[in-house]
Amino acid sequence: MRAAPRPLLTGLALAATAVAGTVTAVTDAAPAHAATCSGYVGLTFDDGPSNDHTPALLNALRQNGLRATMFNEGQFAAAYPAQVRAEANAGMWIGNHSYTHPHLTQQSQAQIDSEISRTQQAIAAAGGGTPQLFRPPYGETNTTVQAVEAKYGLRQIIWDVDSQDWNGASTDAIVQAVSRLTNGQIILMHEWPANTLAAIPRIAQTLAGKGLCAGRISPQTGRAVAP
Repeated sequence: MRAAPRPLLTGLALAATAVAGTVTAVTDAAPAHAATCSGYVGLTFDDGPSNDHTPALLNALRQNGLRATMFNEGQFAAAYPAQVRAEANAGMWIGNHSYTHPHLTQQSQAQIDSEISRTQQAIAAAGGGTPQLFRPPYGETNTTVQAVEAKYGLRQIIWDVDSQDWNGASTDAIVQAVSRLTNGQIILMHEWPANTLAAIPRIAQTLAGKGLCAGRISPQTGRAVAP
């Protein structure tokens, strides 16, 4: 889902630097943190990547020990391949969100095929691997869309909770939406709203308070599972 125009996050181009000590600390802490997980949820961010928003989002996620599925548009994966690689290097999972974000249910099967196939190619060419997950723009789907998804071995992923960040939701409202998640569920967020970026530390705290951890989305079941 997407709202336009996209507000720019000024002053948030953060350089992600990793030193050996930091990496060691994260690695050492992982087993203890994993032991506290009573369930897993899928954090998803649509509409990337970009030079304006992706670096700050990845930095915030990593600082707060969160992993997420990034549903990338093919046109942006092609334009910003370094950001696709940055997502993969940060431990994120990368899904297909169409090439130009159209209303797929209003398009022909050939047009749908082009939207999906070109995005598969763009993400793979950028170093993000071949996506196994597909999120139709606006959550709009039909049997034709699903047939093309199946052709490319993609699992369709909608969401259980909509953060409404695309609709101007406040940081408090986004955190409240996250608090409604239960084991296996998925939340819709986007990479460009400033309030979503601001919510990341509180999202981590909220999940920890419920004994939930950020997991990957299974291509087999479409539900959030352990990474």
